[in-house]
Amino acid sequence: LGAQNCHFEISSGPFTGSISPSMLKKIGSNYVIIGHSENRSNGETDNQINKKIKSSIKCGLKIIFCIGETITQKKKKITNKILRNQILKGLYKTNNLNKILIAYEPVWSIGTGVVPKTSELDKNISFIKNVLNNNFKNKSPKVLYGGSVNPKNAKNLASIKNIDGFLIGGASQKAKNFIDIVKKTII
Repeated sequence: LGAQNCHFEISSGPFTGSISPSMLKKIGSNYVIIGHSENRSNGETDNQINKKIKSSIKCGLKIIFCIGETITQKKKKITNKILRNQILKGLYKTNNLNKILIAYEPVWSIGTGVVPKTSELDKNISFIKNVLNNNFKNKSPKVLYGGSVNPKNAKNLASIKNIDGFLIGGASQKAKNFIDIVKKTII
């Protein structure tokens, strides 16, 4: 059981419309997605993301930490700079990386049906893993891919060596699509 977001304060308070990590834990959540591009586009900062990650870890939650570049950033060829900044700022002074999964979700791919080329995905995920390995010595998290994963492309995406799993969005809303993805990637 998991949540799509949380507030950065550990306990409850005057945060109308937000839920605290401790409340999520109390209702049985094990995971929380933090840093999703939709929240970033609504003004969520790297500093807030960092606070959410730290408070969620303190409450015993596992984090799915989303990172990714926009189409403008991709066209300007600053993808690596964006990914590095999101990782280093989001995980600043975070020591417990075994509670974190990184989800690489190019913003331009989410819900569009457009998936990066295999070589591009492999290159970007290798870059992410290198940043993690070079900056966080204790344990490097697994890196998931999210962005228009569906039953038609799941098998090809699963063949990319650097991808450790998927964060499936729209395709998970229909049981048949989700089951088809699982069958094509696991069986």
